[in-house]
Amino acid sequence: MANQAMSSRRMIAPAEALQSLSATLLAVERLAIMGFMFLLAGLILLNVVTRYSGRPIYWVDESAIYSVVWLTFIGASAMTRLRLDFAVSMLTERLSERGQKTAKVIATGMVVVFGLSLAAMCWLWMDPVGIARAGFDARAFAGETFNFLYTERTQTLNWPTWMLYLILPIFALSMTIHGLANLVEDLGLVPPAALKGFVLSDVDGVN
Repeated sequence: MANQAMSSRRMIAPAEALQSLSATLLAVERLAIMGFMFLLAGLILLNVVTRYSGRPIYWVDESAIYSVVWLTFIGASAMTRLRLDFAVSMLTERLSERGQKTAKVIATGMVVVFGLSLAAMCWLWMDPVGIARAGFDARAFAGETFNFLYTERTQTLNWPTWMLYLILPIFALSMTIHGLANLVEDLGLVPPAALKGFVLSDVDGVN
């Protein structure tokens, strides 16, 4: 009995740590979402005022576009933890209770697999080892690998594009963490955590 209790505790402790990490990440994402929403509203308002006054600011449009991109990916990550991603329930609602739980575990596992796959793709694409080996010389790296990621810049802001593309590995990592937190809950290793800062209601057709 004592050995079983110790084994059970060894499984629960990492699951609780994963839940805590996901909760912290979700709190940061909540602040980031609010920040980007205020930023986007401010940029749109600035664009309207400057255009109406006949003195448009040329970099506002591009800033708004990248704000929407970051807001979308951060929001999608948060929705993963909140289980607000869309689900088709035509098949699962006809399964037994055990079958529904199994299908839910499989669906959550696929989210984790997708996050890990996206993270691997970002690693190959951004090649941090390769750019470090080139002494962080973007031109030398591009000449050796024909990967021009670190030499490209945005059209109006003139920012390095790799800085803006960082949202992809961030999204992959955060979605994987949230997916694992959901998975340990679906497996019954820990009870579902109370997610603070979000007002949720029961909605049909979501996971």
